[in-house]
This record gives sequence, structure tokens and C-alpha cells, in this order.
Amino acid sequence: MPALPPEFAAAADRTACRAAIRTGSKSFFAAGRLLPGDVREAAYGLYAFCRLSDDLVDEAPSPADRRDAVTRLDGRISRAYAGQPADSAADRAFSDIVSAYAIPETLPRALIEGFAWDADGRRYADLAAVHGYAARVAGSVGAMMALIMGAREPDALARACDLGAAMQLTNIARDVGEDARMGRLYLPLDWMRAAGLDPDVFMADPQPSPALSGVVARLLFEAEGLYARAEAGITVLPAQCRPAIRAAGLIYAEIGRRIAANGYDSVTRRARVGGARKAVLIARAMREPAVSASLTAAALPEAAFLIEAVRRHPLTPARQRPALKPWWDVGGRVVHVLDLIERMREREAFSRSASL
Repeated sequence: MPALPPEFAAAADRTACRAAIRTGSKSFFAAGRLLPGDVREAAYGLYAFCRLSDDLVDEAPSPADRRDAVTRLDGRISRAYAGQPADSAADRAFSDIVSAYAIPETLPRALIEGFAWDADGRRYADLAAVHGYAARVAGSVGAMMALIMGAREPDALARACDLGAAMQLTNIARDVGEDARMGRLYLPLDWMRAAGLDPDVFMADPQPSPALSGVVARLLFEAEGLYARAEAGITVLPAQCRPAIRAAGLIYAEIGRRIAANGYDSVTRRARVGGARKAVLIARAMREPAVSASLTAAALPEAAFLIEAVRRHPLTPARQRPALKPWWDVGGRVVHVLDLIERMREREAFSRSASL
């Protein structure tokens, strides 16, 4: 598959993209340190653009402003694909990445469509509708990451979308209260009503309850099934890439377990995975697990359009990825990641003590 050209993004742009990861997602940044260098740089560049897009919509002060932000993002994608990106580090990196890795325009536009649904305050009638949202805001990113790592086969992409969807369901389960206070509701409405919850009443005064805990638990059960299905896809990635993706999945799945430990209360409590536990999970990710899930399991119907877009997108064979360096420095990479996590813990502990 095409490799990133040697001139991929200026050094300052790469630095800016790494900074966006470091401040925006400590878990992704730590897991990303396990990726081979070229894949890691592309992953950070992709994430920086996705993060920028999300922030532009989330931070808009009104519904009209959010819709305007979505329109402007649509234009930025068009410019990136035309090779004339907007003047920002994330846009320039994104433009290089979609060209070098033959990423079809449908994938980032699906992401922006999901943001448009956020801007409109859309609610989701059932689990299939939630999966449609997750396919756009997370499955699309999972598919783009798979392409960066050289996986273009439909079965591998289906499993990448499974992992993205699982992570998004975990996000939804973790952020029920926070989302409600922002006027957003992502839980399946039919599940809520079946549990005796009126969505409008809940949104007017978000409070934890046994009924709500049952809905959250049900959503996490669905996520667990998707994490298990996704594992088969990780096994077909380049060996050098597997530990990072497996670590990201393990860390996110652990968030679900922390939610369970909190009694599935995602309204008054926010589940977090501490640095020490992340270190254990990263170490576990270095081991090849026994995989029982099938690589050829049917894709989520709601993600099928992403996989079809890749199938139809031409892959120019003019430039092939050079062989990745042997995965000989596993120990060194893990030590670096564990050191990074420990420094994060020290900063977090200092911040807490300073606030007392």
C-alpha cells in the first residue's frame, strides 16, 4: 500500500499534531507510542484533524453556530482532498494522509455527518440507530486507522468498525450525565421506555436510578460483544501495530468495567482508568491472545457503507509501503510508555494536591 512520502507534513505540523493527542486523549497517546514510527505519525495526524473537527462543533455556542461549523468542516475536507488544505497543522497533515493512504472521501464525510447529527440534537430510537451514529463518529475513524496500517480487506475493515463502535458505546455509557447536561441523549429510546424511563423527564433532571443503570449495563454488554469480535481483526494487522490497537481496546473496555464498579452510575460519577491499571493493560496487550472470534463475522449493517466505499476506491500501486522495522524493541517501547504514564500520574497527583 502507499507509504507516507518522506516530506509528510512539516516538522512543526507533526509536533502540533502530537500535542493535540497529548492534551486531548492520554489513553490514545500512550497506546500510540507502541505504533511503528510512520504509522504513529499518520495516526496522530489523523486524530488531530478528527479532534479539531469535534472541538469546532462542540465548542460552538449555539445550534446555529454548530451547524455552521459542520458546513465549514465539509469545506475543509473538500480542500484537503483537492490538495489545498486550510492553513492549519491538522489540515495539512490530513491532506497528506488521505492522499498517501488512499482513504476514500466517504469516511471523513461520515464522521462530519455524525457531528451534524450532534449539532441537530438527534436522538436515537433503538440500538440500530445508535450503531448508525457510532459507525459515523467512530467506525469511520477505525476504518481510516486500518487503512493507515495497510488493512484494506473487507473483513479486516469490518472488525475495525466493530472496535470503533465498541469504543463509542463505551463513551456513551460513561458520559450519560455529562451528555444530558449538554442537552444530548444517545441511549436507545426504546430501551429507556422499556425500563420505565421517560427520556424527556430524564433530560429535564438527569438523575441516577436502578432503571437507568440497567440501560447502561445493557449498552456495555453490547460493547463487550463488539470488543470480542474486533479481536480477530487485530490479528491480521502488521505484527508491529497489534500491541497499540489491542492496548487501546483493552483500556476502553476497562472503562466499562469501572462503570460497572460504580454501580452503572454515569450521571453523578465518571469512570476513569488510572495510570497503573493502564500500564497493566498495555503489558497484557504485548501478549498474543487466543482468539475465538471469527474474522469473517458479518459486518454491522450500519457500517457496511464505509467498507463498500473502500472497496470502490482505487489504490494506486505507484508507491508501496516499505517493510516495517522488525518488532525487536518491544521492551524499549514499553518502558517508554510506562515512564510516560508514570509522569502523567505524577502531574495528576500534583494537580489534585494543589487544588486542596
